[in-house]
Amino acid sequence: MPAAERVVPRSVTMWLLLQSLLLLACLRSAAAFPKGCYPSEEEGLKTFRCSNAHLTEVPGDIPNDTHKLYLDSNRIPFLPRDAFRDLPLLRELDLSHNAITSVESGAFRGLAEHLRSLDLSSNRLVSVSKDAFSNLKAKVNLSNNPWLCDCRLQELIRTVDLAAGSSGGIVCDSSAQEEHVGKAFLQVIADTDFCNVYKKTTDIAMLVTMFGWFAMVISYLVYYVRQNQEDARRHLEYLKSLPSKQRRSEESSTISTVV
Repeated sequence: MPAAERVVPRSVTMWLLLQSLLLLACLRSAAAFPKGCYPSEEEGLKTFRCSNAHLTEVPGDIPNDTHKLYLDSNRIPFLPRDAFRDLPLLRELDLSHNAITSVESGAFRGLAEHLRSLDLSSNRLVSVSKDAFSNLKAKVNLSNNPWLCDCRLQELIRTVDLAAGSSGGIVCDSSAQEEHVGKAFLQVIADTDFCNVYKKTTDIAMLVTMFGWFAMVISYLVYYVRQNQEDARRHLEYLKSLPSKQRRSEESSTISTVV
């Protein structure tokens, strides 16, 4: 067989072997991802999709060079501290349509540098500390959650940069004042300062507490003075009942002690 004819089959064999190895690597990589999750590329950005994958927590095997992460339409109940710490290049994070009720402080730590979009709409958030979003520059969507309208929510809204068109979806599901229920929060705080009301309530409570302590101190002083007066009266009566010499000696001793 000519040399040229021997080279061609070898080249084909090497090519097929290389393709098989690449396919095996891809299959192993895919097997490492949670069921229903897969990587892709959109507009030159590395994307990882886990939409409607029946997840109950943030998966831990997300490629650390991911730019866009979709975890929407799952059953994730809360976001723990450092949930996304291994994703330093993340730009977009979609957590909408989950069952999130709480976001721990530090849940988005490590994302402040690149994150530009954060979607937490259509979850079960009632109250979240502003510290959970500290240092984030992302546009945040907080609409369609059962919010409790209070000072905590007011501080949170002042801290985050709301996504365009999402503010109207932040509605009071509950509030200390019944007339606020069902209204958009930004509409409510235009007339009501929840934090100022809270401060006034706290000040009144402090005044009542201070008055209570003051009344207790005054009561004790009055009791102390009356008790001493009673003791002094009894002592004088005792001195009067003594013989004259002993009485004068006791009186002198009492006067010396007083002086």
